[in-house]
Amino acid sequence: MTALKQAVSWALALNLLYFALEFTVARRIASVSLFADSIDFLEDASVNGLILVALPWSARRRGTIGILLAAILLVPALATAWTAWAKLASPVPPAPLPLTLTGLGALAVNLTCALILARVRHAGGSLSRAAFLSARNDVVANIAIIAAGALTLLWPSAWPDLVVGLGIFVLNLDAAREVYVAARGEQRTVDV
Repeated sequence: MTALKQAVSWALALNLLYFALEFTVARRIASVSLFADSIDFLEDASVNGLILVALPWSARRRGTIGILLAAILLVPALATAWTAWAKLASPVPPAPLPLTLTGLGALAVNLTCALILARVRHAGGSLSRAAFLSARNDVVANIAIIAAGALTLLWPSAWPDLVVGLGIFVLNLDAAREVYVAARGEQRTVDV
């Protein structure tokens, strides 16, 4: 469990730091995809914090926390949907260079977290699975953000940013489902 605790602690710190940076840039350039990703960084930090608290608990209690984590994974999805709706009312494209550069930084942070968490993803049941899935999905989202920035440079439109933001919404929904299924499985195993 020490390796898991250390991996989750690193992921927590990295996620909190990059949340602050990415949220600031997202607000400055009015980017739906960066906003969604920044909220996702905050969600990842929350997930990792809950994991640190719940590690010493029984498997049944960890399963219950896993269900809570599945619900937390829905928060960025809902925030993204709201931001996308607001962006449709004012479809101004975000500045492509800050969008791309911030996406590259987010990719570096999330790839680091995914690699750290990949080694321990089976060590804590649904909890470590939630942390790993969040980081893995974020890598995919960051690649899409970079592509949206490049596309916006070539075709000044709000649509690439909106499409990526909505793609992040779908990724978060799927991660929530996976964590919920794993947590319910843990609870059933303990009950048997």
